Amino acid sequence: MKYPIYLDYNATCPVDPRVLEAMLPYFTEHFGNAASRSHLLGWTAKDAVETAREQIAELLQASTKEIVFTSGATEANNLALKGVFESVFPQKNHIITVQTEHKAVLDVCLHLEKMGAETTFLQPDEFGSVTIEQIEEAIRPETFLISIMYANNEIGTIQEIEAIGTLAQKHKILFHSDATQAVGKVQIDVKAAKIDLLSLSGHKLYGPKGIGVLYINRNLKNQDLVAQMDGGKHERGFRSGTLNVPAIVGLGKACEIANAELLTESITLSKLRDCLEQGILSQIKGTKVNGNTNNRLPNLTNISFEGVDGELLLSSFRDIAVSSGSACTSASVEPSHVLKAIGVSDKLAYSSIRFSLGRFTNQEEIDFTIQYVKEVVETLRA
Repeated sequence: MKYPIYLDYNATCPVDPRVLEAMLPYFTEHFGNAASRSHLLGWTAKDAVETAREQIAELLQASTKEIVFTSGATEANNLALKGVFESVFPQKNHIITVQTEHKAVLDVCLHLEKMGAETTFLQPDEFGSVTIEQIEEAIRPETFLISIMYANNEIGTIQEIEAIGTLAQKHKILFHSDATQAVGKVQIDVKAAKIDLLSLSGHKLYGPKGIGVLYINRNLKNQDLVAQMDGGKHERGFRSGTLNVPAIVGLGKACEIANAELLTESITLSKLRDCLEQGILSQIKGTKVNGNTNNRLPNLTNISFEGVDGELLLSSFRDIAVSSGSACTSASVEPSHVLKAIGVSDKLAYSSIRFSLGRFTNQEEIDFTIQYVKEVVETLRA
């Protein structure tokens, strides 16, 4: 086995070798600018981009014209929230979101509040879920956007996306979902879910870093979503800038692979995840799974360890690569905002570990991890 064993796939994934193989020619041989329409190199690049757009659209059950390339999900979230806000303000100014969203949504909402927006941050239950009743109760005449992530990055909870989409459509409110962790792990149909805007990032599904997508429902026009980057009218005017052709090709290939292997891979990962989870819970006392153990991502478990210093625990894991729910801000470590929102105490939040498995995880690594974690925890407790 190669150490450290990588169990932090929700942070980033290695590029799949098949993805890298598809990308390589576009760095040297087919290096043209996709916006160059006067020669073969430009045409080749443009064709490659359109092929990738088809591969991504197929995974989302969308149209190719609804795929807009960005530098990643953070930019896609910014474009979605800021772009819609600028199109409706001051007539409407209210956003509904959830306390457990990624900072790429929460921080945008806080920024927009300085511009005149108002945000309702819904309180999830102990499993990380929000109800349709909660959302409907929060709706006001000035509500213009509901932004709720498809699946949580720390605890894996999957929200009732189709029901939320139906509710939003009923009230004529746009629905945005940060699906960064869900794409490639669960089946997504943007039409069935009535999603207007959806964000994703390449490096979360075995593609390269620095490339993402904002799905924009074809019914939305430029006046409905104000571009945040000007300079060339690329991507139907929603996002200017020279396209990163090699990365786009890689993202397209990653989506094609995910589309073909999603079902079998999710079954394999859920079995490995359950094995890891049950092994830790049965062999280490004072452990608890955080979040929803029924409706969650197939590759993730978040476990609290009682009676252990969280920072010491994480630094003691030399042979496995995992992550804590904590986020570092201004050189001080704060407990995970996600775990705090679902009612986990600060003490337990500090000593919670996220194990996220992936395509290249195997049973031998899981067996080793169970025993390794047990030894480290018992040593620290002693």
